Amino acid sequence: MAREFKYIVIGGGMMGAAAARHLSQREEAVALIGPGEPSDYRTHHGVFASHYDEARITRRFDGDLIWATFAARAIDRYREIEEGSGIRFFSEAGCLFAGPEPRSDADYLYRAARIAETTSLTTVEKLTARDLTSRFPQFEFPGHVVGYHEPVQAGHINPRALVRAQIALAKRGGATHVEATVNSVREEGGRVRVEAGGEIFHAERVLLAAGAFSNQNDLLPRTLEMRAAPRTVVFFELHEARLATFATMPSTIVFTDREEDHVYILPPVRYPDGKTYLKLGGDIETGDLTRPDDFRAWFASAGNPQERRRLTETALQIMPGLEGCLTSSAACVATFTPTGRPYAGFTDSSRIAVLTGGNFVAAKSSDELGRLGAVLLLEGGLGEDDFGSLMTPLFR
Repeated sequence: MAREFKYIVIGGGMMGAAAARHLSQREEAVALIGPGEPSDYRTHHGVFASHYDEARITRRFDGDLIWATFAARAIDRYREIEEGSGIRFFSEAGCLFAGPEPRSDADYLYRAARIAETTSLTTVEKLTARDLTSRFPQFEFPGHVVGYHEPVQAGHINPRALVRAQIALAKRGGATHVEATVNSVREEGGRVRVEAGGEIFHAERVLLAAGAFSNQNDLLPRTLEMRAAPRTVVFFELHEARLATFATMPSTIVFTDREEDHVYILPPVRYPDGKTYLKLGGDIETGDLTRPDDFRAWFASAGNPQERRRLTETALQIMPGLEGCLTSSAACVATFTPTGRPYAGFTDSSRIAVLTGGNFVAAKSSDELGRLGAVLLLEGGLGEDDFGSLMTPLFR
């Protein structure tokens, strides 16, 4: 016997959980279907997600108006989600951008400063090299570097905790949460048939929000034009003496003279193993992940050893106070669309929609993206206030 719902969201990650919450606020008969985090990555043979972590940078300062808008809308709801769920996930540590003086529209910081001005983001302060040295002694930047500091409504979020909060609120709103992997989605007899965990589910409309795994298991009628790229992150283990130095630093994004040395840095965060780590990642990736075996092997690894060495060296140049810290690394996956924007739209079927394409910047905006996914199912499309035409999915 099939289980009947009006709407089903496939994918229990940051976008999918948010979409289920927003749907549950407006409709009954909502289901969220997706597996939980595996207990052992090395032996796991199913799907993964990149939100299995304790920290992601959040900020409104952005070189793309769409992403800046989505971030601002999502950040405005952080405290509401925390208070409603009782789960804290937002740390208002501020966010710092540092890089060479921007001079043209080709520079990210130039575009971001202009967007901040047009959107009245007045809290961002431009800093000279001398300002950076005096305000943020954790860093040693070259003398030609300037900064943009966003002190409020910026910092970092705990993605695991945010997903827990979204699911808790969705269930409180009446949504059904099924922890299972979906292995079939197809339109059948004027509705959508979903197979997961040995069960059959029916819905009027389905939203696929499966991240990097959206093109796996033939879940979509056609393959999305989207890359799944491997990324490596490095962790510096901090003990009490180092914490005194780095505890007050903001989330930081550094644009260096060489593109391969661009990095993002998370302030010290306590992880489930009881240790405190400062995390650092970059923009370098090698190849794409396409087959299920590729994903499994990558997530079970500690990332790319060469990238780990490069990131460690870059970190020590920027933050010499990390010298001597124990380091470790992990694998992450980023999804990239040709447009640089997320996908939020329908497939060839008016009953099956897709929400994916984080482009390595979507965690902070996931609640707004989930809201857009909910609007898709409820209203059958997105208006231009939500940049709907700019997020039309592209298929191969």
